[in-house]
Amino acid sequence: MPYKDREIEKLYYTMGEVTQLFDVNASQIRYYEREFEILQPKKNKKGNRLFSPEDVENLKIIFSLVKDKGFTLQGAKDHLRSNKSEVKENQKVIDSLERLKQFLLEVKEKL
Repeated sequence: MPYKDREIEKLYYTMGEVTQLFDVNASQIRYYEREFEILQPKKNKKGNRLFSPEDVENLKIIFSLVKDKGFTLQGAKDHLRSNKSEVKENQKVIDSLERLKQFLLEVKEKL
């Protein structure tokens, strides 16, 4: 049976990697870190921020609320406080649908 490729996930992402993922400035990530309690990146001895996959998922949720759904920062904070589990579940569904869309587009190109 052939070896099934699996996606290797990093334990920590640097600030540069996170800014590239979201196409924003580091200052915006730092600002969101101060504003939202769910963002808690680790810092190494030099003070560099190291984002866990959970932090990256939380950033996806924040950007989805602020950029896509049009929440203000205060509105996004309040929404996260009151509906945290629902928002995380919705983000998982969105991520899986995006992966499915990407797969279907790849299949379409091969046909």
